[in-house]
Amino acid sequence: MTHSLLVRPIARKEWAVTSAVAFFFIVLMPLMNSLGWISDFTINLWGKYLCYAMLAISVDLLWGYTGLLSLGQALFFSLGGYMMGMYLMRMIGDLGQYHKDMPDFLVFLGWDKLPTFWKPFSSFPFAMLMMLVVPGIVAYVFGWLAFRSRVRGVYFSILTQALTYGASLMFFRNDMLMGGNNGFTDFRFILGFDIRSPGTKRGLFIITAIVLSATYVGLRCLTRSRFGLVQQAVRDSENRVLFSGYSSPNFKLFIFVLSSIIGSIGGALYVPQVGIINPSEMTTEKSLEAVVWTAVGGRGTLIGPIVGAVSVNAMKSWATRAYPDLWLIILGGMFMLVVLFLPKGIVGIPGMVRSWLSNRKPPEEPDPLPLTKAADKAE
Repeated sequence: MTHSLLVRPIARKEWAVTSAVAFFFIVLMPLMNSLGWISDFTINLWGKYLCYAMLAISVDLLWGYTGLLSLGQALFFSLGGYMMGMYLMRMIGDLGQYHKDMPDFLVFLGWDKLPTFWKPFSSFPFAMLMMLVVPGIVAYVFGWLAFRSRVRGVYFSILTQALTYGASLMFFRNDMLMGGNNGFTDFRFILGFDIRSPGTKRGLFIITAIVLSATYVGLRCLTRSRFGLVQQAVRDSENRVLFSGYSSPNFKLFIFVLSSIIGSIGGALYVPQVGIINPSEMTTEKSLEAVVWTAVGGRGTLIGPIVGAVSVNAMKSWATRAYPDLWLIILGGMFMLVVLFLPKGIVGIPGMVRSWLSNRKPPEEPDPLPLTKAADKAE
């Protein structure tokens, strides 16, 4: 039993690169922003990219390491965002348009008192707890039913897509009392700080970078442990795992719940930086985009989804300004390019180049000296 938790050590080079990148995002970028070298808009935009990276890494944990292609990760991302959004809406207080101590949309719908389930969200710790509990319960119930029924492959993808679509239709309804089509916006304060001030935006960026770094390191250790080996064995041949005495449904259920919580944390960090959350973030298109980020960066690597999420969204920010009508074509072409020519994604390019160069090297000629010595001895 003691060997089941053993973790293979991570190479020093990988630790060094990870530490350098984390230092750049956690220390250097905020410092450059405080000195005026990077604008507040840029630091806020990159904070959004890092939140998307949390969503992408949750997709990779399922798809790249467990072989479960979920098309519903945007649901958990949005649930975390809604939990944070409910707290931020409570912090507006009576500063809204109707000057009542409840969200404006509830006043517009004719509510005189705050609904009971809204009241605890004036507490930040409670909102953070719900950010973990609500997506975790949804993922556990859905995963338990799916994995106990031996749902696999494309059927699992279709079910997660249906779950996300159904949830988005529910949140679009005004009688859900979750903002309907408009969702939550016009946030003012978080933990007493002005959410629109440069200092708060910088602090949110630092927290996001720290959480993403800690998530990457934690998942890197998990995937290199004995548990991670079983997880990858489930991906490669689940029947052999079952015959070996492991309960693959339990492994998949644990990973599914863990990935949902990771995505939810990303959504909770996303909302205060972007300033809005609505059901459009929950649609299946968003989940498909996260799959594209993972594939472009390199699935099954953990670092690949981060690279893919940041690079694709940075390109999207540029392309939607320069070529707004061609952005979807660019995205589709990028995905086809990766599938056809870069199966290991962006992070696999250096390895492909090294392999190509090693194959082009001419074979070494045998040393003639030993043959000469053998001929001399024969004489």
